[in-house]
Amino acid sequence: MLVGSVFSACATPQQIDLIEREQRRLRTETTSALEDFDNIRSTLADTRANVQQMQRDLGALKEKVEEVRHQLDRQIGQSTREGGQRIKELEARVAKLGEDFKTQGAALKAREEELKALLDAAKAAPGSPEARPSGEGAGPSDVAKAAPAESEAVKKDYEEAWRLVEGKDYKTAIVRFKAFLKKHPQSEYADNAQYWIGESHYALREFDQAILEFDVVRRRYPKGDKVPAALLKQGFAFAELGDKVDARLILQELVDRYPQAPEAGKAKQKLKALES
Repeated sequence: MLVGSVFSACATPQQIDLIEREQRRLRTETTSALEDFDNIRSTLADTRANVQQMQRDLGALKEKVEEVRHQLDRQIGQSTREGGQRIKELEARVAKLGEDFKTQGAALKAREEELKALLDAAKAAPGSPEARPSGEGAGPSDVAKAAPAESEAVKKDYEEAWRLVEGKDYKTAIVRFKAFLKKHPQSEYADNAQYWIGESHYALREFDQAILEFDVVRRRYPKGDKVPAALLKQGFAFAELGDKVDARLILQELVDRYPQAPEAGKAKQKLKALES
């Protein structure tokens, strides 16, 4: 009080008013600074909370990614197992068909032997060409004609089977083409005959069997001109069975191995369709 009284006694009214205004200004700035500090502290708290939330979200995202990865691993494993099972089923079918073929082959052989016996008996009959005296048999001209005649017979057998495909009698065509291959295994038409066996099964929507028959084309006749067509339809057959993985593999093999073949363009179109 004594100091204030002394100061008041020494200061003029104008100075006192100036000092009071300065005190009010300082008080106002201090209050504003305190409010800014509170705001900054509140902002920092919000930021810290946001960072923590982002960390939690990132952790959840990592867990989700890990879960998806595990699911993909399981799905890939399942697809592999299913593919292996499909192969086993096809192999079992091939084995059964092989047994059936052996049974039918044995019956056919017995029938052929029976017919041969009848033919031998007919040749031995009086008046038959084989029963003529020595010197009355086939001459040189007959020997020369034998090869062309045999070739024409092979072509005729093939065309007769092919006409069954044209007439959409696919089941009979399969039987005739198999008989053709048994009778003329080294014929120039052999790869074509095998291809049309697969094509006939495909037309009958027997896609599993068609896949096996088309595979015979590329394994038994790797240099034949029917391999690209067999690969194409084999890929189509896998697609019809819903097996897009094997379908893409086969069609891509066709494109890679035979890029100039007409079938390669169709394979590319199918590959694009399988991607959608």
